[in-house]
Amino acid sequence: MAVVYRHRVDDYTEFALWKIEEKAADLYKQLQLDEHEKAYFEKISTSKRHLHWLGTRVLLRTMLRTDEYIDCKTDIHGKPYLVNLPYHISFSHSFDYAAVMMSRNAPVGIDIEQLKEKVERIASKFMKPEEMAFINVGEHRIEHLYVCWCGKEAIYKCYGQKEVSFVNHISLAPFEFAEQGKVDAHLQKDDVLIDYKVEYMQYEDYMIGYVKGEPNETIMNHPPTNNQ
Repeated sequence: MAVVYRHRVDDYTEFALWKIEEKAADLYKQLQLDEHEKAYFEKISTSKRHLHWLGTRVLLRTMLRTDEYIDCKTDIHGKPYLVNLPYHISFSHSFDYAAVMMSRNAPVGIDIEQLKEKVERIASKFMKPEEMAFINVGEHRIEHLYVCWCGKEAIYKCYGQKEVSFVNHISLAPFEFAEQGKVDAHLQKDDVLIDYKVEYMQYEDYMIGYVKGEPNETIMNHPPTNNQ
């Protein structure tokens, strides 16, 4: 399957979705991997995770329109980055979809989640009481909660640092649910305070949240971890 959805956020930023219908071997053949990446793939090849790993990287290659080797690493916080290309990137996946967001001038974060009712059971783990107060009662309650989850996850990925609590450090302003829209949010942790404008959209039975940070932040290539 090729790209099923592509959205240009601005002149520097876009994201795309790939529906994973291929077998792992077919995706694998579309990539160029170094020995470390091959070893990592072998380690995860017995789980569903290997299809997501392959899908995000095939989609990245498609978006970059290149047949050359793409040196994609993860830093000490688990944030992916490109060693030799001037793009900020973010990956996400859920069941049959892989998502990639990229920008030439600012950090980005994206999250895609399949809509499931179980989100209500875990809402207190990522929502403040004052945020729960503006969530729809009845119709679209599940979708409303997923906007909050995807938005906070996108902010977490955009910020790119560990030890950030969705409840304690990321706050969403009240908003009414629609199939797509924007949410004002901020991250506050110690002496850090960053305002974000989260955008979201429903795609089939999935919710997508995405965010772009401040432009012109320097792309930092941190020492990679052993995870890809």
